[in-house]
Amino acid sequence: MITNLPDTLLRYRIVLGILALIVCAATWALDLTELVYECPFCRAQRTVIGLLGLIILLPWYRHWLSRYLAAIFAVFGLVVGSTQHFRGWARISAGEFEWGEQWYINPWLLSGCAIFIIMALLLLIWRDSPAAE
Repeated sequence: MITNLPDTLLRYRIVLGILALIVCAATWALDLTELVYECPFCRAQRTVIGLLGLIILLPWYRHWLSRYLAAIFAVFGLVVGSTQHFRGWARISAGEFEWGEQWYINPWLLSGCAIFIIMALLLLIWRDSPAAE
């Protein structure tokens, strides 16, 4: 059993940063090759995930300026993701929601995943701050 998950994740911050960049690059590749529809909400969220992954990989990611920029990017990504996610909840409430043939690319589901990823990356960046020591 993992007793201190944030510290365990911090040990693997390089891997998590690379994974965030891979997610960003792969989803941008799907978008640019037109395998998925163009969605400005999705584009903003995937860009924020990539930027946060890049910040985690920087040698000075613990500096206050890196944490400040990470917070700005994350707030923007979270607002965009929450807006998209809420639109899905509004469709559920109105009885208009459909999973679709390809349920795994449903915007409601993907925006929820993006919210979790963005928040996790931000918390990892802020967890390993000089003030936490």
